Amino acid sequence: VQLQASGGGLVQTGGCLSLSCAVSGRTIRNLNMGWFRQAPGKEREWLGTIRWSGSNTGAADSMKGRLTISRDAAKNTFHLQMNNLKPEDTAVYYCAAGERSILSTIRTIRAYDSWGQGTQLTVSS
Repeated sequence: VQLQASGGGLVQTGGCLSLSCAVSGRTIRNLNMGWFRQAPGKEREWLGTIRWSGSNTGAADSMKGRLTISRDAAKNTFHLQMNNLKPEDTAVYYCAAGERSILSTIRTIRAYDSWGQGTQLTVSS
């Protein structure tokens, strides 16, 4: 599975942004697709997942109410929309794919074995 993330950039505080992840090699209808981020000096943080069935697992506490994950199965692409961005949202954002059968660790990096290259989001104050 290959993943290609896009859509990062520079956004002002309070702004919004959409990230996309194009997937090739397998259909996302059979994969759990997650979004993570990693800020400098910090561990990679799970943000949310859209499961193979199309259902969402909810969002990380840091993003609740500010994040929407969706997918376009026909285009084998999934998306992350964020609003009310804050400087602490500055990070490299990663998309990831994991096997549909893995549920217990779906909010951790262990559940994902394919990763995109990451895209930088910088939120200016």
